[in-house]
Amino acid sequence: MAQTSMTVRIDNQQKAMFDQLCEQFGMSANTAINIFVRQVIRCRRIPFIIAAPEQEEDLRARAMKAFQRIRENAEAQSVPEMTLEEINAEINAVREAKQKTV
Repeated sequence: MAQTSMTVRIDNQQKAMFDQLCEQFGMSANTAINIFVRQVIRCRRIPFIIAAPEQEEDLRARAMKAFQRIRENAEAQSVPEMTLEEINAEINAVREAKQKTV
């Protein structure tokens, strides 16, 4: 099979670290790159996940979906609504009970 060369630009420090790791693996950088190329061809994809950092909008959308699920679950449980006075009465009852135990 005929071979061709390929030139890649890479940061000097990254190249040195890559060469050192490849040496520890018992191969040259050239062999490692060839393994990568063969894997891409065989799988027809990059053999690892490439993803952008999560955007704030994505996080907000997920939070809104979670909120909607919680709200739907609460509505499905059909808990009777309480008035503000009833809520305050329950809070006061809990506070009084705590004071009695202290």
